[in-house]
Parts: sequence; C-alpha cells; structure tokens
Amino acid sequence: MRSSDSMRPRPKTLATCANRVADYTSYPTALMSTKIGLISDVHSSPVPLVQALDIFAREDVDDIICAGDIAGYYDSLLPTTELLAQSGCKAVLGNHDQSYLAQPARDDEQSARAYLQQLPLIIELELEQKKILVVHANPPAEQHGGIKLLDQQGAVIEERRRDWIVRLSEVDCDVLIVGHTHQVYALALGDVFVVNPGSSVFNHSCMILSLPDLTVQRFALGGHDLVECWNFGMLARAGSIPF
Repeated sequence: MRSSDSMRPRPKTLATCANRVADYTSYPTALMSTKIGLISDVHSSPVPLVQALDIFAREDVDDIICAGDIAGYYDSLLPTTELLAQSGCKAVLGNHDQSYLAQPARDDEQSARAYLQQLPLIIELELEQKKILVVHANPPAEQHGGIKLLDQQGAVIEERRRDWIVRLSEVDCDVLIVGHTHQVYALALGDVFVVNPGSSVFNHSCMILSLPDLTVQRFALGGHDLVECWNFGMLARAGSIPF
C-alpha cells in the first residue's frame, strides 16, 4: 500500500455485524484518488491469487476486495485464505464458501474454516464520496443467479442489460462489485456502476478500480489471455485445469 499515504485515514478494520453486514467508513479526502484491487471466485487456487496480489502491490492499491467464492473446486484452501488474510483483503461469502462451511470440519482445516466463518454476506463502504456495495451474486445478498450480461464472445446482451437496469434501480449504491458468474465486465447499469472482476483462476483476471472517477484497469494472470466469459464446458474442451 502507499507509503506516502501513511497519514491518510483508513477504513475501519473488518467487522462482521450481527446481521452479517460489514460496514466500512472512510473520511473525505480532497483531490485524491483511491485504487481498489478487485478479485473474485478464487476457488482455492493460490497461484493466480499470488499473481493478482503482486499486481496490486506493484500498482500501489489502497485496498483489496474479494467478491466471494474463496473455496470450491480445487484443494488449496488453507494457503489461499492465508494469502487473503495477510493482504488485508476485504471479502464476502460466496455460495461455495457456505457449502464448505456446511460440511463436517476437519482438524487440518480449522484455520481456513475460521477465516471463512467471519466473513459477511455483503460489504458496504463509502470511499471518495461513492457508496460501494459488495455482494457475491447480486443484491440484496444473493449467492446464486448473479448478473449475467455477456454472451460467449464477451459481448453485452442488450436485453439482459435493460433488465438489470430495472432490477438495480432501487439499489442504494453508486458502485456494485459482484462475482459468481465468471464474467468480466465494468459498465453503468442506470445509476449503478457494476463491476465483476471475473474469476482469478478461470477467467485469469483481476481488476483495479479507481475512485472517484470510476475507471477500471483489467489484468490477465498467469501468461493466459483474459477470458471475458467462462463456463465449465470450456474446461472440458481444454482437457486441463487453468493453473
């Protein structure tokens, strides 16, 4: 994080409220830009996560957010949660995280389980006078479904775009950060700027969101091309795991 900002007030540390909502409040800062590293759907895969965290360190981000699904599919959950905890990443629960927590606990997984248990369903922040909402799939706190906007070529499907403009019209935020769908996009849906960084392991992607100007940088991970829209049929055709 930025050493030059050492005197700058920081958001509150992660706190899970009784209703499973984490609330972060920052102080207004004049003529400043805040850079947030965005990842999602890490799926127990520490290698692409390390690459994303290295990018965030190089780009000197102020904060890191993960939009859920830390667990699932692969088998390196403990080092994945350790990396996220060490980075100070703010994260929400995804459906795979909840499925993992519903399983009987194993002795060698206590640390990873404890990390997931303290995560909220949503995060609400205010940074650079922008209200930010983080949820795994879609508001208010959905874990399934998600905001699916793209076709297999990565183009926005106009009918879905119009539908989500209506569905998000009552959501009280300026920026909505989601995951779940394994689609990579950043676009305005009505008054809400919606960002999905994609899956670090399947889309080979992470993002940096700059506030207050709402610009997004996309980064490909692991020497792979960034995949705009990914599904499991692509994994079957490839015949191998992404990392």
